[in-house]
Amino acid sequence: KILQEKKHSWMHAIQVDSVQRWMEDLRHMTEVECMCVLQSKPIGVDEDCPGELIVSGLGATGDHVTRDNLQTLLKRALVVSTELGKMFHRLEKGRWLRVHGTAVRANCHVRSLVHEYSCARGTPAHMQKYETALLEKCMELTVITERCLHADDEYFLKSMKEAIHEILTDVSDSFSQMIDMALANEIQILIRQLEESDNLFTIENAISNLLSLTQDGPQLCSIIAKEGGVVALLKICRQDCFSCLYAQALRTVASICCVEEGINQLEKVDGILCLADILTDEACAEAARAEAAAVVAQITSPQDTSTQHTATQNLASFLESMQDIVTSLIKLCESASCGEVFLLASAALANITFFDSMACEILLQLNAVHILLQACRDRQRVDTPYSKDQVVTILANLSVLEQSASDVLHENGIERLLLLLGEKPSSSNPSEGAACERVQQKAAVTLARLSKDPDVAQAAIDLQAVPRLIELCRSPAERNSSDSVLVACLAALRRLATGCPESISPSDHQQLIKPRLVDSFLLCSNMEESFV
Repeated sequence: KILQEKKHSWMHAIQVDSVQRWMEDLRHMTEVECMCVLQSKPIGVDEDCPGELIVSGLGATGDHVTRDNLQTLLKRALVVSTELGKMFHRLEKGRWLRVHGTAVRANCHVRSLVHEYSCARGTPAHMQKYETALLEKCMELTVITERCLHADDEYFLKSMKEAIHEILTDVSDSFSQMIDMALANEIQILIRQLEESDNLFTIENAISNLLSLTQDGPQLCSIIAKEGGVVALLKICRQDCFSCLYAQALRTVASICCVEEGINQLEKVDGILCLADILTDEACAEAARAEAAAVVAQITSPQDTSTQHTATQNLASFLESMQDIVTSLIKLCESASCGEVFLLASAALANITFFDSMACEILLQLNAVHILLQACRDRQRVDTPYSKDQVVTILANLSVLEQSASDVLHENGIERLLLLLGEKPSSSNPSEGAACERVQQKAAVTLARLSKDPDVAQAAIDLQAVPRLIELCRSPAERNSSDSVLVACLAALRRLATGCPESISPSDHQQLIKPRLVDSFLLCSNMEESFV
């Protein structure tokens, strides 16, 4: 199971064309066949021609690590893990000839990888014992599988099968640990550059490499966090002389914080206070403040249960800066120069309104309803369903408070909500379609909550909210066959019918209002669209 998880992670980190992957793997396979003939002795190379894993040096103490070096390491690891996976499968089937052949190939691959990495970096002391144990286990695997080739005793083969399975499990575990250590060793070099260098170009290059690595999946993000990547990056963000690197550093921090280890590191070094300082500093570049907002959005994301759990544990430290952060974010929404900046700031605010109700009270005091609805009228700031999703999320959470009803009415917000009920994707992109569904659902939820106020309910009825809600309930195409949109629209329709029953026709009342909500839901969800 561990091997499968590691293999999936390594495959996620290597997204290349399948034909290109086959050609690269073929080269590894042919090299291994040569090594089998030479009894696993590596083919010698000219000292001036470095091996595949050898890194070009920039000096005695400062090696330059690029993404390609780690990608190569991950590719080789994937080759080995694939062979080990085949061996598990063939062992279960009792195909002893193939089991032995796979053991030989895996042994050669491991020895080749270890040899090349040792030549490239020199094996750190803490890795040597894992390498030695791994190589011994690989050789033991080759020897014991060879013994089974010539055996006919079923009892002997059964006992050997259990022993081989145990050794193979040890090999898999040891190999995974060794690769993690090798990756950590490479990442440590980048982090030392951040911590020790005062050269702007060197630091910028190290940040760029770390950012690239964070795109290769959560495994590398976890290693970067454990090796002190968040601490080093925030140290950069606390020095005025590196202000031009704030945006890039914070973008990397946001990527690392997709894993719990990243958020833990952020909390340990008062990272929330650092984010608040950058957000409140209007002299700071808009790009840096936007990336600080991205970090806030990441660590408060309600979709990620692990980060939400960590954020809840660290509630005290976040509450200390709540007023400053929320104030800065709504100002950033108001002054955003483009859609991307608005999206990051509004996403952070949307998550915070889930995080703590105090944020909603602060937002209403800061005239947030006016700012957000004005932004919706500005195509330069709110230009995608994703931005509208954030806006309507904030409005839905604000609508729990009584004061929000008068604010929405004053800003002609009901008309805007009805427009959002008609949100449709402009392409066949599934993520855009899902965003439109969320916009429709949350617009209906907001309307239902606000309609507790009689003035809001009357305004909605006057603006023909009822026919639109009925259309969404009865026509699956209008809601993209979304059940969540259907439930929200039924709830909003029932809320309006309570205050103004004459706005609903008898037949609609009989099917959509009178039955239990679940019965109306089943009726509408099974309804086939008529084309007559």
